[in-house]
Amino acid sequence: MIFKKDNFIFGLSLGFIAPMIGFLVYKLVKFKALSLSEMFQWLKMNPNLITVFISVSLMANAILFTIYVNGRRDKTAKGIFIMTMIYAVIALAFKYW
Repeated sequence: MIFKKDNFIFGLSLGFIAPMIGFLVYKLVKFKALSLSEMFQWLKMNPNLITVFISVSLMANAILFTIYVNGRRDKTAKGIFIMTMIYAVIALAFKYW
């Protein structure tokens, strides 16, 4: 089962993919009428929404991180955490620069 694997590289991979899935789920729920390119244009016009998208996207990593920490899969959890920090730094850079 996927939740039993304890590997740092696997954690980095999960931490890379989960925010993208969270982003797409939020897009499908909140902005289902817009195409992906229209939604990105909407985000450019409303930069305050970037924070919402970042929060929802990184929530997917928080859920995975909690699952792996509670399952004592520390190497995988460490990979997820590091990728979450990388995403957060990139997101802050996009928001403020």
